Amino acid sequence: MTAAIAVTGLTKRFGNRTVVDAIDLTVAEGRIMGFLGPNGSGKTTTIRMLCGLLHIDGGTGECLGLDIRTRAAEIKRQAGYMTQRFSLYEDMTVGENLDFAARVHGVKDRARRVDASLERMGLTHRRDQLAGELSGGWKQRLALAACILHRPRLLLLDEPTAGVDPQARREFWERIHGFAAEGMTVLVSTHYMDEAERCHAIAYIAYGHLLTVGTVAEVVAGAGLSAASVAGVDPELVAKLKSLPSVATATAMGARVHLAGPDAGALGRDLDGLHVDWHAEDPNLEDVFIHLMAAHPEGGR
Repeated sequence: MTAAIAVTGLTKRFGNRTVVDAIDLTVAEGRIMGFLGPNGSGKTTTIRMLCGLLHIDGGTGECLGLDIRTRAAEIKRQAGYMTQRFSLYEDMTVGENLDFAARVHGVKDRARRVDASLERMGLTHRRDQLAGELSGGWKQRLALAACILHRPRLLLLDEPTAGVDPQARREFWERIHGFAAEGMTVLVSTHYMDEAERCHAIAYIAYGHLLTVGTVAEVVAGAGLSAASVAGVDPELVAKLKSLPSVATATAMGARVHLAGPDAGALGRDLDGLHVDWHAEDPNLEDVFIHLMAAHPEGGR
């Protein structure tokens, strides 16, 4: 498949601090790539380099077939970027914001395209409402409508569903999959594991380093973890479970504790030794990411 993003050694420094350290990333056209990692990991910086908003200190590659070093202005014109925080004008109406975005992007047949965007995003009945009066979910729709108004080939979304309710998140992801089905490529950063599982592939970054990339199944299998579920959430029991040498993570979940570790045999023997009610289960993405963080040289900071 043709790559919409193909970069090698992508690096960004601020002073003496390297915030993105030699990242290699490839995203196929028409696919959704989930970009995960803790706060301060370099996700936003990477996204801004890819769409031409930040100068690159190291690395080579292309976005949409355009050199990221020499053709950043052209990449900007073919990309849509939705920031973490709502960045449109709150003292303008929904319609005015979209008309302004259309002017910025030089959209032809502006009025028709704005009308079409309003209808597609379910915003027609809110056209004359001030953007500042919208709830988080409706602001999200407006921001996304502004991002796709100029029909970008690449959509870069920086934690777009933070602070919105589950229904709004579900509707948002249905739209994203609709865009991908039409051929748009999407790179979306998120902290939600259920959203990561909606992506065609995921990449996990921490401390500026890319730690893993692949489909969800590939990432989970590649971590080599085993997991178990133990009945009970008594604080003393949880403390004992966390102290077991075979346990890498232990998380209370309802009336049970979910455990994960790198050695299935050792985990089973340790649990049998405690004489607890337990059964094996599949590891999840959260297990993998906690394991990756702990294994990283900077994970103990």
